[in-house]
Amino acid sequence: MTEIILLRHAHSTANAAQILAGRTHETHLSETGRKQANLLVKRLGGYEVKALRSSPLIRCEETIAPWLRYREKFSNDQQLKMRTDNDLAEVDYGLWSGQKIKSLIKEPLWKVVQNSPSKVTFPQGESMIEMQERAMAALERALKIRGKGSVVLVSHGDILKSIVAGVLNMPFDDFQRIVIDPASLSVLDFSSSRPRVLLLNDSHSPLRLGNTSLRGKQPLIGGGSGAGEPSNKAKKPKQTTKEVR
Repeated sequence: MTEIILLRHAHSTANAAQILAGRTHETHLSETGRKQANLLVKRLGGYEVKALRSSPLIRCEETIAPWLRYREKFSNDQQLKMRTDNDLAEVDYGLWSGQKIKSLIKEPLWKVVQNSPSKVTFPQGESMIEMQERAMAALERALKIRGKGSVVLVSHGDILKSIVAGVLNMPFDDFQRIVIDPASLSVLDFSSSRPRVLLLNDSHSPLRLGNTSLRGKQPLIGGGSGAGEPSNKAKKPKQTTKEVR
């Protein structure tokens, strides 16, 4: 396994209302989010995917559903199914869940969340350190999945930011410097001894097949020549190797 695709859920009704949704199951995609989810059909297209893991929250399921329907229509391989991973669930914000952002900003804990997240435990919720530990555990399980193709992880902003920070060995108190927008794609490459970030917080571009092989497996002096020329031609899903656990 060499490549992990991180997908944040699309714009939600809580995003629209400026509410910290947390683990509320009744939070669905907004109209904007549904459009973003439909655009993922083109953006993910025929990218070769061997496994799909998702947060159990409905806004993540709604985000990937259009692409899954597209894939089922154009691929003879029916082995790919979305499986939930509770370690990809949103942060347990405890009493903060369901609260207006404008109210939370006034809380003394807000500045600590932004500047020293390693010190934060949400009231009647989990700590940010616990959150990163379970997020990295989900990543480690994904890396053990064998077969040809990438693994897609569908989750939430803080979860995915913490994974990127962990992969880059960033101090956790710096993880808020990473931005992961709704419906954005990020790609992590594990083909060499040191993981690389091939794409981060991309909200518009279609993924191109073969990113890893075109770029090579080792960092290059001068930055390398990129992943090749983009193609505007839509690609249908390929048959993929059955997932082996």
